[in-house]
Order: sequence, then C-alpha cells, then structure tokens
Amino acid sequence: MNIPPNKRKHLDFEIFLKDSLKNPKIKAEYDKLQPEFAMIQAVMDARIKKGVTQEDLAKRIGTKQSVISRLESGRANPSVAFLKKLANALNSHLEIKFTPSH
Repeated sequence: MNIPPNKRKHLDFEIFLKDSLKNPKIKAEYDKLQPEFAMIQAVMDARIKKGVTQEDLAKRIGTKQSVISRLESGRANPSVAFLKKLANALNSHLEIKFTPSH
C-alpha cells in the first residue's frame, strides 16, 4: 500500500536528501562520494538485471556473499581487478572514464 508523502509519519529519504543538499558543505561532501555511489548502483543494477543473487555472484567470482554485501552497502573499496571479476561474472564490460569537471 502506498501512503502519500503528506500522510507519512516519517521523513522520506528523497525529501531529506534534497533538503540536506541545499547546505553547500553537505553538497560538497556528497559530490565527492558520487563516483562511489555510481559504482555501487551500477553493480547492483547489473546484478539485479541479470537475476543474480549476492550469493550467486560471490560464488561466480570465488568470494563470500558478505564481500558482495559490503560492496553494495558502500563499506568496501574494491580494486579495479575485483571490478573486472564482477563484470566478467555478470557478462558485462567494465568501463571507467574521466569526464571534464563542471
């Protein structure tokens, strides 16, 4: 059941984030973490799109499910070699690129 935002008794994360990012200091720190957030989201999206569980993915690359969980929760700093293994296990291509700063 979907409860309209104005009827919720808790703060919606998207609203909290939008309000928090109005603070320049918070926005600067958030922006610094954008590459990590993007990598985490890309891994999760690829895994879910392929219908692979964390446990299945871990088995495919020879690690434990907890390693995948730490990665997806942002508590890990994976090497490029590890990201290549993930991409291979998901029949995907790892692409890392530099773009001009705004």
